[in-house]
Amino acid sequence: MPIIEITFNPNLPVSTQIGDVAWYLDSTSGAAIELGTITNIDYELNIIYIDLIPGTTPPDNSDFIFYQSSPIVSIGSLKGYYAEVQFRNDSTTKAELFSIGSEVFESSK
Repeated sequence: MPIIEITFNPNLPVSTQIGDVAWYLDSTSGAAIELGTITNIDYELNIIYIDLIPGTTPPDNSDFIFYQSSPIVSIGSLKGYYAEVQFRNDSTTKAELFSIGSEVFESSK
């Protein structure tokens, strides 16, 4: 599939992530058209790179671009940038912590 790039002016939305699905609202027909998956993001230049679905017409400058986040992020698990955990041992005898684990997804950038 061809890769297209879309430059945002002045800024790219900070919550845009690789793996999101890009869409645009056609200014002439009013139809929402799926472009494809965002494969790369250049936050300094405000550019997203999209793996264009074959047969899809790229958007014009007057079309509204939006994206849909991956549903994987919305399924269970911790989300966010920061987590704090505190463990307490109220026992008066020696105790040992064997293992700790978590599954974390960054909710946005």
